Amino acid sequence: MRVLKVNKENTKNILSDLLKRSPNNYDQYAGTVQGILDEIKEKGDEALFAYTEKFDKCKLTKDTIQVTEEEIKAAYEKVDDSLVEVIRKSLVNIREYHEKQKRNSWFDAKPDGTILGQKMTALASVGVYVPGGKAAYPSSVLMNIVPAKVAGVEKIVMVTPPNKDGEVTPATLVAANEAGATHIYKVGGAQAIGALAYGTESIEKVDKIVGPGNIYVALAKKAVYGHVSIDSIAGPSEILVLADDTANPHYVAADLLSQAEHDELASAILVTTSKTLGEKVQEEIEGYLKKLSRAEIIEKSLENFGYILEAETLDEALEVVNAIASEHLEIVTANPFEVMTKVRNAGAIFIGEYSSEPLGDYFAGPNHVLPTNGTAKFFSPLNVDDFVKKSSIIYYSKDALKAIHNDIETFAKAEGLTAHANSIAVRFEEEE
Repeated sequence: MRVLKVNKENTKNILSDLLKRSPNNYDQYAGTVQGILDEIKEKGDEALFAYTEKFDKCKLTKDTIQVTEEEIKAAYEKVDDSLVEVIRKSLVNIREYHEKQKRNSWFDAKPDGTILGQKMTALASVGVYVPGGKAAYPSSVLMNIVPAKVAGVEKIVMVTPPNKDGEVTPATLVAANEAGATHIYKVGGAQAIGALAYGTESIEKVDKIVGPGNIYVALAKKAVYGHVSIDSIAGPSEILVLADDTANPHYVAADLLSQAEHDELASAILVTTSKTLGEKVQEEIEGYLKKLSRAEIIEKSLENFGYILEAETLDEALEVVNAIASEHLEIVTANPFEVMTKVRNAGAIFIGEYSSEPLGDYFAGPNHVLPTNGTAKFFSPLNVDDFVKKSSIIYYSKDALKAIHNDIETFAKAEGLTAHANSIAVRFEEEE
C-alpha cells in the first residue's frame, strides 16, 4: 500500500486514480453490448438462445429456460442445511430493516377546498440480475429481492447464467426462493439485460432492472436506462477505514483485506491520524497475506488502489473521507459516534471495532448494494423507495380555483402559453 501525507494534491490524484475504475471508462465494449441488445430487441428468444449457447455453452429452449420447482427442490438438497438456516436468519434482519423504510400515501385537505397529496405505488415488475459461476453471491440475491418484496412488487424476475449443463448455482436458487422471486430464468450477460428491458417470447419486459454484473452487464444496464429504470452502474468494491491511535491494527488490516480480495480493481484505503498505526497495519497485512486464499488478488488490489493516508488532525482526515465518498466506511476512533455526525458522504457507515464491513454484507440488515466511485455524494444504498413510484394528487373545488385563477392565467400568459391560460379561464368565462 502506498503511504501518503494528506494534502489537496494527493487527494486530487487519488480521486483521479479511483475514478479510472468506473464502468464509464470502458466504452470500447459499448459497441459490442449495443449489438447484443439490438439483436435481442429484434429477434427475441432466437437471439437469446444463440448468445446463451455462444457464451455459456448451454443450449436452451422455451421449455427449459425457466427454472422449475423440481430444480429448486434439487438445489436445496445440494446446499448445506446450515447455510439454508443462515440465509433464513439473514432474511429476517434484512426484511425487518427494510420494513422500516416503507412510506404511506398522504393527503392534505384544507378548508379552502383543496386537497393535495402523494400516492405511493409499487412497481409492477422488477428484474434482478445475479452473476453465475464463481461469482455467485446468494447474499446479493437477498439484498436485491427483499426491498422489492417489502415495497409490494408483485412480479420479481431473476436472471442468472447457467453452466454448460443448464444448471444454476444451487445457493443462488435457494436464496431466490427464500427471498420470494416469482420467476427465475437461466440467462446471463448483456443478453439477459436486453431480455428484461425489451421482452422476448419467453421473458416479459420489466419496469426496472437491479443487481450486479460484469462490465458487459453494467454497460447493458447503462444502455437500456430510460427504456426501463435501473438501480445504478456499479463499480468495483471499496472500503475506507478512518482510524486513530486507539484502533486495533490487527482488526483494521483484516477489514481492509476483506474488500481487497474481491478483485484487482477493488480499493482499500486507511486514513489515520497515527503514523504508528499505519506502520503496524502494514505489518499485519504482510502476515495475513501468508495465509489468505486470495492473496494474489489482494496483493494486486493493494498495489493498484491501496493507500495509507496520514492526516495531521481528525478534521483533515474527515475532509479526505468526504472527498473520497467510499462505498464502505469504517470509523474506528476514540469517539466514533461523534465522528459519524461529521461524515457527509459514504454508502454505509460502520461504527466501532466490532462493526466490520462483512457484518453489513451478510447479516445486519441494511442493504449492501451501495454507491461506488464517489457516487455516495449523491446516491443512496438500494432501498424500498427504489421499488415504488410516486404520483402527485391535486384536487381544487370551484371556489378554490376561482380564488386564484387570475394568478394562474397571468403566469401562463407570461410564458406565452395562451392555451394553458384558456384552460383555466373557460371555467369562469360566464362569470366575468
